[in-house]
Amino acid sequence: MNNIDSLFDLTGKVAVVTGGGDGIGRASCEILAAAGASVVVSDLSLEKARIVADGITAAGGKAAATDCNVLNSDDLSRLIEFTVTTFGTVNILVNNAGMGGGGRENPFNIDRAYVERIYAINVFAPWELCKLAAPHMQKSGYGSVVNITSMSSINNSPAMAIYGSSKAALNHLASNLAFDYGPMGIRINNIGPGATKTHALASVLTPEIEARMLKHTPLARLGEVSDIAGAVLYFAAPVSAWVSGQTLMVNGGGVQTLD
Repeated sequence: MNNIDSLFDLTGKVAVVTGGGDGIGRASCEILAAAGASVVVSDLSLEKARIVADGITAAGGKAAATDCNVLNSDDLSRLIEFTVTTFGTVNILVNNAGMGGGGRENPFNIDRAYVERIYAINVFAPWELCKLAAPHMQKSGYGSVVNITSMSSINNSPAMAIYGSSKAALNHLASNLAFDYGPMGIRINNIGPGATKTHALASVLTPEIEARMLKHTPLARLGEVSDIAGAVLYFAAPVSAWVSGQTLMVNGGGVQTLD
């Protein structure tokens, strides 16, 4: 019988988190480090990444910071190389960096370049990082990929078609890659946050919108980044050793939309 602590113990494991400088990414870095993982905090802003990594180190954890633009394939390769050079391998990959949404995508006011950029960040970058990290995970004998998708991947909302469909693509990408990576000993799962208190949500949230969201949220509050980070830990840790290809919606039991 497993000791409860061992089921969530990540001692000796190495995690990479994109978009780790704030919000869900930061909370994910902090909880993985608290569980014993060495964490590479990756962010478009090196300053933000360093602040998070320094905080983890000050708390007694292990972390290193690097900048990464997930739109740049060279940066993605450099991120994995940096991780292996710094900590020896890659065991856990959290694809958190994303873009879009917020009910701002009037289909008549966006162009192909916008659509391609959203898909490049939300789908192509996670796919490419999975491919780059997989050989190291296989060699180390432990691999878990966690993609941060969105409730928008299953909701139907106005002015959200591109963001929502990109996140739906990420859901389906992972459920299929689970078949490709499973024989390598690598699990891949998704987390779909509902309305979670981040800077991105704050940019569109009003008291009226929040009130409408809460009418359809049984747990009667919006999400905190710690709620999502807890799910990240579950998928990253040995406790979920036989779970792969799944999408877990973390949403207070309901549906929060912007309409």
